[in-house]
Amino acid sequence: MTTTDAPATGVENPVENPVENPVEHPAPTPHAELADPPAPTRTAAVAAGWMLVAGVVLAAFNFRTAVTSVGAILAELRTGLGMSETVAGLLTTLPVLAFAGLGAFAPRLARRYGPRALLTGALLVMSVGMIARAWAPNTALFLLFSLLALAAGAVGNVAVPVIVKRYFPNRIGLMTTAYSTTLAVGTAVAAAATAPIDHLTGDWRLALAVWALPALIAVVPWLLWRPGTAAAGAAPIGRLDGVRRSRLAWMMLVVFGSQSAIAYILMGWTTTILVADGMAPAAAGSMLGLLTIVPIPISVVVPILTVRWGPRPVFLALMACYPPAIAGMWIAGGGPLTWLWMALFGIGTSVFPLVLTLFGLRARTPAGTSALSSFAQSGGYLIAGVGPLAVGWVYGLTGSFSAPFGFVAALTAVLFCAGLYVIRERYIEDELE
Repeated sequence: MTTTDAPATGVENPVENPVENPVEHPAPTPHAELADPPAPTRTAAVAAGWMLVAGVVLAAFNFRTAVTSVGAILAELRTGLGMSETVAGLLTTLPVLAFAGLGAFAPRLARRYGPRALLTGALLVMSVGMIARAWAPNTALFLLFSLLALAAGAVGNVAVPVIVKRYFPNRIGLMTTAYSTTLAVGTAVAAAATAPIDHLTGDWRLALAVWALPALIAVVPWLLWRPGTAAAGAAPIGRLDGVRRSRLAWMMLVVFGSQSAIAYILMGWTTTILVADGMAPAAAGSMLGLLTIVPIPISVVVPILTVRWGPRPVFLALMACYPPAIAGMWIAGGGPLTWLWMALFGIGTSVFPLVLTLFGLRARTPAGTSALSSFAQSGGYLIAGVGPLAVGWVYGLTGSFSAPFGFVAALTAVLFCAGLYVIRERYIEDELE
């Protein structure tokens, strides 16, 4: 962590040229003041830098485990708690509501307590919530403790892009790759491993509680990291007011919300649609697994390519996967090419790490990144929560998935139009001036 890899020509990185891109708090990058220091100081700074990287990556692994671990054993959970279908529906919507509501407070908490205390506290609360909900005696307490367990994900969604912008301004693509890939891995691992753990132990409560362990492990780097050593020249997070006046902020909200809604619809309804089309439940489940696995390798390259090439070609390439996937599932879902439609959907949903990267690229300062990330995610998750509910409502009225597929196609069109605005080089601070 002692050198910086400056992006190639044409990269849209607002930190690269302080003359053309003025910063509210001019300061060298976190590594700039580490040039030729005494050996012990340099060693301590390098160690602190890697500790920060480990903290970001390990924290990201846990941002979705509280969500997907429940979905994997929802039937056993409902039986064990006597949970009704209506409450089960509320439980599946709770993560979206938590991300929308709690994420709005993350910037204020980050300014007041700093990233170290913020993520340490969130991960500890998450661990307590996971353990407490696993042995909750009734549905009401299970929902309450689930909300606590989701706190780290809600806070981390907003806080991590700000941390990357503040401490790694010249490595936004690389760091976004690291934490978005780890987030995808944690999502898939919790979804795939919870049911086998339940089968092995014969205890669904233990299968849920076990995910508190990686959350506790993720706390360790944040307890050991010393911000003063690793970020001698980092700009303060600060505050950016009047975000609602920015067209860029609203377009980022629409982009984040529409892509999240598509992803939640696919994760919530894919198996139901495929079974309705005649596919065996086990095969339909494997197609859902393919949908969640494909984005993992894609998320490795998307942030890096976004920084090196600019977001436009990456965005257009990802969006090109949606039309054939929608048409294929609409016309021939459940057929021999279903795996192809699922793979294309998986590639298309990799717009998510691109959006995370844009939170850093579309702001000149950590304060701008914080404001943009919080505004877009809080409102965007409300849109995302409506998506699966709308599909279920339309399907209940019509008894056909033709209308829901039309809804997905409309969301894709909205995502494309709003995306064309945010991929152009512009900064939220400039719009607010």
